[in-house]
Amino acid sequence: MTGAGVIERIWRYPIKSTGGELLHRAEVEPRGLVGDRLFAVRDAQGKFGSGKNTRRFRRMPGLLQLSSRYLGDAGEPALLDPRGAVAPDPNACLRRHLGREDVEVVREGEISHFDRLPVSVPTTATLDWLRSAVPGVPVDERRFRPNLLVRTPPGAPPFVEDEWSGSKARIRRRGVRRVRAVERAMRDDRRGPAGPPPLWCCGPSQKPMPCGWTGSPRSCPRDRYGRETPSSRSEKSSPG
Repeated sequence: MTGAGVIERIWRYPIKSTGGELLHRAEVEPRGLVGDRLFAVRDAQGKFGSGKNTRRFRRMPGLLQLSSRYLGDAGEPALLDPRGAVAPDPNACLRRHLGREDVEVVREGEISHFDRLPVSVPTTATLDWLRSAVPGVPVDERRFRPNLLVRTPPGAPPFVEDEWSGSKARIRRRGVRRVRAVERAMRDDRRGPAGPPPLWCCGPSQKPMPCGWTGSPRSCPRDRYGRETPSSRSEKSSPG
């Protein structure tokens, strides 16, 4: 992956399936970006809030209208309402906004909050291709929930990420191994804070777009993040 590109933006999502925060720098640990999706919204059945329904997740309409970020050295993230104001009581804000009393913000335990793997890396080449494929439609990177947006060199083809299969990248002193492409849903019609209107991800083809790639830090235990589990094999990735 020599000369694959440079990191243009770093995104972190303290509470899964809420709007994230743009960072100037981030620490990386075996789990992924420190603090990324470390918290999630859980309901009374023990399912985590997401944009889909699976064995682990439950779709919670309206969740993406909220945002989260870490303030200072606080160990727990702040929850921001749709206007961008910090909620003094995150659980009360959630229940009011979602219209249900059985939800709360919880820290990750033994069950991972990640859909599959912990680091999502789309490229500008792919996003630029999508913009040309659907002219007149705002294509915002936030719709694809990236962690690292890589600006590729001029002339890089769209979906260049597919050529990175099996390779390793080094970001400063940390190694990242490319594992697999991640398919995003054909349409993401959830409106995030200050986000664009609904986006048809695939244009005329109507096919799922393998947007970027998902990698795990090289030191990450393969059995937790690098191996498909029965639940992950049955779950198609979608923004979360």
